[in-house]
Amino acid sequence: VEAVHLIADGKAPRIPQPKEGATYEGIQKKENAEISWDQPAAALHNWIRGHDKVPGAWTTINGQMVTFYGSSLLDASVPTGQELTIEGASRPGLVTKNGLVIFGNDGKMVLVRNLQFEDGKMIPASKYFSADETTAVELTEEEKKIAEDIR
Repeated sequence: VEAVHLIADGKAPRIPQPKEGATYEGIQKKENAEISWDQPAAALHNWIRGHDKVPGAWTTINGQMVTFYGSSLLDASVPTGQELTIEGASRPGLVTKNGLVIFGNDGKMVLVRNLQFEDGKMIPASKYFSADETTAVELTEEEKKIAEDIR
């Protein structure tokens, strides 16, 4: 109660906080969020989860910075998928129907659900190898007429 009265009366002491030890500046830098692959799966998961969404844990794949989002520990048999070479990882990842499976140095697995590329494009990790595929939309004659009417 006394502290509240001091504040209300404008008589509370003001002690400036020292700048020494303030660490807020460097925490959210992208260069500090690179994934170190020589760790067990639980540590990889915690690193990715701890940097999700900002700044995003990242690694290099095919010479490009790729950021991982949405990780979970995977406690199952090794799923089938297409191998993906990840720079620095001792074992290639697997692009599966559920996402990208990565391996810790303990052989255990982490499932990553989303990937973001340097250009800002984000895709489901399961679509990594089909990300560049584009399909052309074929319109029927009726749809072409409707499109023309709209124009």
